[in-house]
Amino acid sequence: MTAAPVLALEKASRALAGRIVVRDLDLALAKGEALGLLGVNGAGKSTTLRMIAGILAPTTGRVRLGGEDLVEHPELARRRIGYLPEVPPLHTELTVAEYLDFCARLHGLARGARAAADRAIERCDLGDVRRRLIGALSKGYRQRVGLAQAIVHAPELIVLDEPASGLDPVQAARLRELVRELGADHAVVLSTHVLPDVVACCDRVAILHEGVLRHEGPLGGGVSLDRTFMAIAAGAPEVAA
Repeated sequence: MTAAPVLALEKASRALAGRIVVRDLDLALAKGEALGLLGVNGAGKSTTLRMIAGILAPTTGRVRLGGEDLVEHPELARRRIGYLPEVPPLHTELTVAEYLDFCARLHGLARGARAAADRAIERCDLGDVRRRLIGALSKGYRQRVGLAQAIVHAPELIVLDEPASGLDPVQAARLRELVRELGADHAVVLSTHVLPDVVACCDRVAILHEGVLRHEGPLGGGVSLDRTFMAIAAGAPEVAA
């Protein structure tokens, strides 16, 4: 019997203030896959990420995690999803180690919280700042702390919204390397405006435009991602998959 994908969206739609923001979205993602989610501003990326992360319920359709409906089993999000929003949810009055210990406990790792925090600190190269207050850290280190809180509980699905935003080229390169490493052991959804980040980190790409999935498929194969993205952004009626 074939295992259910880590993530499956089945005709998922979401209306906000009476307007359809995402319409009939079908996507599936397995362990070991990294999906790049692209789209211009207002395409529906953030709404889609919030549905995937269990923060917003679809108005119609379903979001499944390991075959189970996320609306019917919202507790799955706490245990099995790691989410990094564009602005990381940091507590600046805590040290890095204190904050990650706190996050691990929120995700249900009461007994193993310290060990989980230590693993996340090591994986995100935060050892040099583990005892520093988050409020005293640079933008790059804060982004790494945000990523560490998303992976501290070893979730099956990791959802990243513009994780390289505001980083310098060296910090962005290190973050891309870390996302590639995570993609080997987890299912990863990466939303970004930076096409080279998708090429560097992801196996597949999905492009949204005006709330509709206009392109989905593997990277490579001689297809220019730049050309495909620009054609969709310009409103081309048909784009080859």
